[in-house]
Amino acid sequence: MTIVLVLLLAAVLSLLSVSLKSRLRAALSKNPKLIWLAPPALTAIFAAASLLPDAFSISLTLAVLAYTCAPVACAVLLPPSFDLLTILLLWLPIELAAGATLVPKPAQGFLHSVAYGVAILLGLVLFLGFRRLEGMKYNLPRRWQDLRLPLAAFVVTAPVLVLVGIPIGFIPPPHLPVQSASKMAAAVGLILVGTALPEEILFRALIQNLLMQRFGPGNRTLFAASVIFGAAHLNNGPQALPNWRYMILATIAGYAYGWVFRKAGTIFSSAILHMMVDWTKHFFF
Repeated sequence: MTIVLVLLLAAVLSLLSVSLKSRLRAALSKNPKLIWLAPPALTAIFAAASLLPDAFSISLTLAVLAYTCAPVACAVLLPPSFDLLTILLLWLPIELAAGATLVPKPAQGFLHSVAYGVAILLGLVLFLGFRRLEGMKYNLPRRWQDLRLPLAAFVVTAPVLVLVGIPIGFIPPPHLPVQSASKMAAAVGLILVGTALPEEILFRALIQNLLMQRFGPGNRTLFAASVIFGAAHLNNGPQALPNWRYMILATIAGYAYGWVFRKAGTIFSSAILHMMVDWTKHFFF
């Protein structure tokens, strides 16, 4: 089952290639109807993945097809002013675990990860290729500042998260790590590609980027984007739901991620900061 997630990740990372992005844009510019190949192709990937844990069903496959068609239809039929609706159609079904009742419980974690990968890949194809949305910064770091920014932001943000998180009961007092050094090192890559980068693509490259283009790059826009990011964590544990403690910390962290995204030349800058925050919380709190 891991191979499916690796292949989805490889497809997402392949779009970092300038030549591949150019070919994708050229193909969709020449024949925009090609975008309609994305829903059946991605649905087929999900259906194949659902066979592995013996979770395949016609109803689940049709639900995924409807899910992948909805944002494509929105992007094709509506003007760019409705791009936020396209993003919501990509994000909310995943965030709310729509269709979970169609999946056997043992397979839900795996197929949710597959669905998340499908959503991110579809979002990149739609907005990098079809919409050609400017400002996504979906490229590798090109300057030292792109690596210095997340380090500097971590030095400032981490103490704030600790000073707020402990008193409100979201995180315990710090402790020395109990995991091996090899596991801690491996977690850097896993958190970066499995959590930080996908969330940064959604919340910074798409949502914050759109807000910045509509309302300007000022602090109000940055705050609004961070509140949206924080609210997305209300339905996350481990505390009782709605988890207002998580929302507060995620909003603070989201402001820092958004600030780095605004200053940097790549989405990887905010993703690196995101990874550092998550990694520190996981092993030291």
